[in-house]
Amino acid sequence: MRLLSSPTSPYVRKVRMVLIEKGLSDAVTLAPGAPMGSEAEAAAVRSVNPLGKIPALVLDSGEALYDSPVICEYLDQLGAGPQLLPAQGAGRWTALRRQALGDGVADAAFNLVMEHRRPAEQRSAEWLGRWTDALHNAAGALEVELAAGDFALDLGAIAVAAAFGYLDFRLPQIDWRAGRPRLTAWFAEFSQRAAFKETAPPKG
Repeated sequence: MRLLSSPTSPYVRKVRMVLIEKGLSDAVTLAPGAPMGSEAEAAAVRSVNPLGKIPALVLDSGEALYDSPVICEYLDQLGAGPQLLPAQGAGRWTALRRQALGDGVADAAFNLVMEHRRPAEQRSAEWLGRWTDALHNAAGALEVELAAGDFALDLGAIAVAAAFGYLDFRLPQIDWRAGRPRLTAWFAEFSQRAAFKETAPPKG
């Protein structure tokens, strides 16, 4: 299998963490994917995913799967690692909801990064405020959830870790830890997992 990817994408990082937790790293080759790179690079991504987005997983059959929630669920059915998405019951819906929350944090953070790259006079203060509020609201909700107990190692936890890791990487000026000791402690503990360390984006 071949994964079109970028080392800085939080969605790719989520997939790569799943690969490691499931013991599937050797079964997948990482291939560079640059949706916003050169026309040739963007065309290569579109040839696999018509939306022109990464990650995209090309199976040995030639079929492609996208985007990260679909890829992660597919990978969870393979390998010998722990089940990351329960087949049914309350645990499944909790994992899916937390994955949606983590992906939403990554979406808001990515939008903030791209908006800040626009000329100052073209930036939308309204949208910058909405995306920043979304990040803090999500962090606050996770702080409340952690008061009821630690998160299981599942797809939701992986998505949350990937998203807040991206915040630290791209938007360190956003202090999502302030006033959230439980989330801070949980993230610090999760950050010690081999899957998190081995998928860290490049520095500099």
